[in-house]
Amino acid sequence: MSIITISTSAQEHFKNLLKNQAEGTQIRVFVMNPGTIGAECGVSYCPADTIEESDIEEKQDGFSVYIDELSAPFLEEATIDYVTDELGTQLTLKAPNSKMKRVADDAPLIERVNYAIQATINPQLAGHGGHVSLVELTDDNYVVLQFGGGCNGCSMVDYTLKEGIEKQLLTEFPELAGVRDVTEHQAGTHSYY
Repeated sequence: MSIITISTSAQEHFKNLLKNQAEGTQIRVFVMNPGTIGAECGVSYCPADTIEESDIEEKQDGFSVYIDELSAPFLEEATIDYVTDELGTQLTLKAPNSKMKRVADDAPLIERVNYAIQATINPQLAGHGGHVSLVELTDDNYVVLQFGGGCNGCSMVDYTLKEGIEKQLLTEFPELAGVRDVTEHQAGTHSYY
């Protein structure tokens, strides 16, 4: 089974790009700072002399994709697509596990909740310059969160907590009782984008 799913249009795009490269050049997909909130995914050319023995090769139709050993677990379930819309064409790489390795379905509840926060909720908050961190899961199954970045002091934080984060987590984890915020919100212009 492949680590990364590459659409047919993206495969064609890569084949066209590789025609103009030195013979033996392939594609490399990687994650910088994997497993952190600052994780960033990338795609680059992979000249033949840069392939390491430990790299994982995924053969495609007419070329290969190389993934370094460290990036591999963080690229599981990643997708690459080449889309055309009214703004033009764009190569997209979505890697939901880049900031945190996927946890097993039978992992402890706190690990599964933290994974959902890192993989789903924080990417949504990042568009507003914010993020949340899991502080604890109480004995009575309340998720305790700490807001940061643009969320700290934002006038919409209560709405985001109850109507966004809590609804999302309760849908995914019905055994939870709710979500609480322990952030000492500071007023000021730092909170607005």
